[in-house]
Amino acid sequence: MYPILVLSFSGLVTLFLGFLKSKKILLPASLFFVALAFVSNFIDWNKPGLYFSNMLEASNLSIIFTSIILLSAFLIMALSKGFIDDDQAHPAEYFAILQFSLVGAIMMTNYQNLIMLFIGVEILSVSMYVLTGSDKRNIRGNEAALKYFLMGAFATGIMLFGIAMLYGANYSFNISDAHSWLAQTQIASRPVFLYVGVTFLLIGLLFKVSAAPFHFWTPDVYEGAPTIFTTFMSTIVKTAGFAAIYRILEVSYSPLYNFWWVMIIVMAVLSLLISNITAVAQSSFKRMLAFSSISHAGYMLIAIVGLSNKTDASIVFYSLAYSLATISAFGVLIIVSKEKLVDGRPDENITVLNGLAKKNPFLAFVLAVSMFSLAGIPLTAGFWGKFYVFADAAYRGHIWLLVVAILMSAVGIYYYFKPIIAAYMKEGDGESIQLSSFYKIILGFTTVGSLILGLFPSLIRDLL
Repeated sequence: MYPILVLSFSGLVTLFLGFLKSKKILLPASLFFVALAFVSNFIDWNKPGLYFSNMLEASNLSIIFTSIILLSAFLIMALSKGFIDDDQAHPAEYFAILQFSLVGAIMMTNYQNLIMLFIGVEILSVSMYVLTGSDKRNIRGNEAALKYFLMGAFATGIMLFGIAMLYGANYSFNISDAHSWLAQTQIASRPVFLYVGVTFLLIGLLFKVSAAPFHFWTPDVYEGAPTIFTTFMSTIVKTAGFAAIYRILEVSYSPLYNFWWVMIIVMAVLSLLISNITAVAQSSFKRMLAFSSISHAGYMLIAIVGLSNKTDASIVFYSLAYSLATISAFGVLIIVSKEKLVDGRPDENITVLNGLAKKNPFLAFVLAVSMFSLAGIPLTAGFWGKFYVFADAAYRGHIWLLVVAILMSAVGIYYYFKPIIAAYMKEGDGESIQLSSFYKIILGFTTVGSLILGLFPSLIRDLL
């Protein structure tokens, strides 16, 4: 629970640092605060316990999820130097909101009480609404923020209604109490609103992770938001969301598996079909990655369908593999898109990557590895991520689901290779792209991480 305390305090400190004349201290200070939260996270390792009146629980699994969230936040913030250089930006407020949003994300991985889950979701969501529309000069971003806010408000209302139904069923917000109550209650004695509550709670959480058919906001919001915040949404929000979904289903409602697995399978198949088929036609790199995010939500839902004693390790590994690859891809886009402006805005089409191998071979290699990992090509972390979730589904005997997932993975290879073809096989205009040593270190870390996990996947699996 120490990261919550650290980030709550550091967010306030960051706001006060904004009063200084020089903005240069904001980025290193924010990175230091996130690093401090990361280190403090391991104080509870192998020391499971309850905090804040038994509303939050620290466990090794929640610590690992929190570590992935904080590592992703550190890497994303490290790529946000552009805000320091922008005279129209407000970096102190941005970095403070990012730190506060991490508090909400950590609550979603550690909650023991449904009220704390709701608070965590709202802290994270409101932060994302604000950051999506943070660039007031961008009409597309303003529209995306409004759309995200309105649809998010409806999803939150549905989730809160589900929590009320669940409380009415077992008279407790504690998720462990719910499991005990189910174990002692005959199926015929379970009220109908128990099933309504589980359904509505899942709908609210599945909206946050961009699972179909609750994905309609994703392409527009990802495309309209500043790229650095899109990266934040596509990694940290998704990791926190799936940690929350897995926790509520595994800790509380695993006895209801025969009820909710059908719903999860339907959403997994819809996510895979809609996203992969639609992504093929995209010319915008950001929009393509938005549909990619929806497809990966489908793959992670497959792991939850195959609920077993290895599902937690599968979701952890997939979250880390996906986060590293996504940060690499968006990091390249952040750098390359600034080289070409369209109507005063960075060019985010795939064509901006044309000839990247000649302009900057390092960036082209980072892009290639990230696309390989997202596509699930062997020797990358993404391959083992998909292998593990497919193994979980096979454990439950859902072979037809694996067939759909493998076919959609083949479709994914087609559109993931479009940026690689643009970088290596097409001619581009413009001069060579210069890259600072700091950016090289960050992108090098994400790329090497994807390759190391592809070669030695047990490094993460053995932690659980």
